[in-house]
Amino acid sequence: MKVLTIGDVVGEAGIDTLYTLLRRVKRAQGADFVIVNGENAAGRGITPAQADDIFSAGADVITLGNHAFGKRQIASYLDEHTDVLRPANLAPQSPGQGWGIYDGPQGLRLLVMNLLGRCDMPYGPDNPFLCADKILRDNEGKYDIALAEIHANATSEKLAMGYYLDGRAAAVWGTHTHVQTADNRINPKGTGYITDIGMTGPVVSVLGVCPAQSIAMFRGDLTEPFQTAPGECALSGAVFEIGRDGVCSSVTRVWERCGR
Repeated sequence: MKVLTIGDVVGEAGIDTLYTLLRRVKRAQGADFVIVNGENAAGRGITPAQADDIFSAGADVITLGNHAFGKRQIASYLDEHTDVLRPANLAPQSPGQGWGIYDGPQGLRLLVMNLLGRCDMPYGPDNPFLCADKILRDNEGKYDIALAEIHANATSEKLAMGYYLDGRAAAVWGTHTHVQTADNRINPKGTGYITDIGMTGPVVSVLGVCPAQSIAMFRGDLTEPFQTAPGECALSGAVFEIGRDGVCSSVTRVWERCGR
């Protein structure tokens, strides 16, 4: 089985890129299941219409992150759509859910969990490590393969989660920093891992934002609200090849340009 994970989709440009490239990449990689992080589809957050668009582009599951509720109209959508996951370690009264079990290829049951890091993040969710333990414990015997996304700022926290779930999850990948890392590998007990799978959106940008605006912010200038950068876009992610025994045999980075 091959699981294709796609990094943070930024703005309508990122959604357009999914429409252009996702199904082609899925075919080329032989992917059986697609997980897309959509928390930046509206810049900060995602709307119901954008979630529908991401599914139409070819996603099986959408994950979110620290901007999960940036657009409040997504709240009721999350309660109605179990294939959109907000972070599992948010307050328990939060709309939606942070994990789900889905039908995969060859009758496999896939447990997907969405975790939010705490290091250098703007608010304090529950402990993601203990949350992962609880999800796995509560669902023991109900799934065949576990997959975990950790949406976090610190590379150390993502690395720690990769080793913490080594041998218990088939794949662990990071999102949030929008820069694809080159440390794709198999951890000692057979878990596929990469610290960050990157972003899907404008190539000439700072995390999807117009460079001039980002530079102005770092200079300390007065700035207008961030705008998604124009120009050529790319899709970024990773493919995990996983056996029926839950052991990952390869992790392949994906990065493909498209014109706009």
